[in-house]
Amino acid sequence: MRCVLIVVLLLLAGCASVPRQTQNACAIFEQRDGFFDNWRRAAYSAEREYGVPVPVLMATIYTESGFRHNARPPRTYLLGFIPWKRQSTALGFSQALDGTWKRYKRETGRWAAKRTDFSDAIRFIAWYHSQSNRTNGIALNDTYRLYIAYYHGHAGYQRGNWSSTAKAGAKRAANMAAKYSHQLKTCGSW
Repeated sequence: MRCVLIVVLLLLAGCASVPRQTQNACAIFEQRDGFFDNWRRAAYSAEREYGVPVPVLMATIYTESGFRHNARPPRTYLLGFIPWKRQSTALGFSQALDGTWKRYKRETGRWAAKRTDFSDAIRFIAWYHSQSNRTNGIALNDTYRLYIAYYHGHAGYQRGNWSSTAKAGAKRAANMAAKYSHQLKTCGSW
């Protein structure tokens, strides 16, 4: 009984850790392709469902959370030293906001989806990028513009006054998507 408990705890601990090589898509998938935790399968399933290429999806997660399942924005401080509220409700791999996550669950019927679950988060990102395609006409392989719409929302994208933070993130995401795309050709994709 004790051995079973240790094995379960080790499996759970492995699920919560950040992949060691987040700039290498092949290494990420190799590390996360276990029986309970198959990131490759989840990523290609999201690609098939929504048409957004895996490198774009993975680059969005890389830029948003660095593959940390419990990522949150930093807290603000009251009087300069008392931890206070967070800057936004963003949470998890996708850094989805509460309202957007609720909308996703309502529109897709995925009521049990969690932002801290990779499979749910990558499917959310694919769904959101496909919404950007329909709403703003952004090509599903245009990582830069998809990220801008992801960061500022669809209405913010349409206004066109994009922040320097969003543009820097979009450039980082686009560069990483190109890198992931090249890597996935060498290690094999589904």
